[in-house]
Amino acid sequence: MKTCLVVDDSKVIRKVARHILETLDFEVREAGDGREALDSCMAAAPDVILLDWNMPVMSGMEFLRALRESDIAAKPKVVFCTTENGMAYIRAAIEAGADEYVMKPFDRETLESKLQIVGVA
Repeated sequence: MKTCLVVDDSKVIRKVARHILETLDFEVREAGDGREALDSCMAAAPDVILLDWNMPVMSGMEFLRALRESDIAAKPKVVFCTTENGMAYIRAAIEAGADEYVMKPFDRETLESKLQIVGVA
């Protein structure tokens, strides 16, 4: 079974994402900020990470840079999931190592298509 780490400071977003992902046969773990997510990845790297941009403690961008610089053998696919929709944000995310980008609010169809694009659905 594929694994997904949902990283978002909103419990509601994590719950919605978990529900969608579980219907797509993913095993889901959650983290409320980038630091918690990095610790989770060090313990066991997921297949894909659904990552929020704006979070306390460690932002999505800080987490992504730390993840890509880490020595984790399996490099998870990263899908940024945020309300930030400017081209500069999308470009910055891709340059930092994100594989795909999805806008909030998202639905099952949109999320599934993004997961297919990165090769994990």
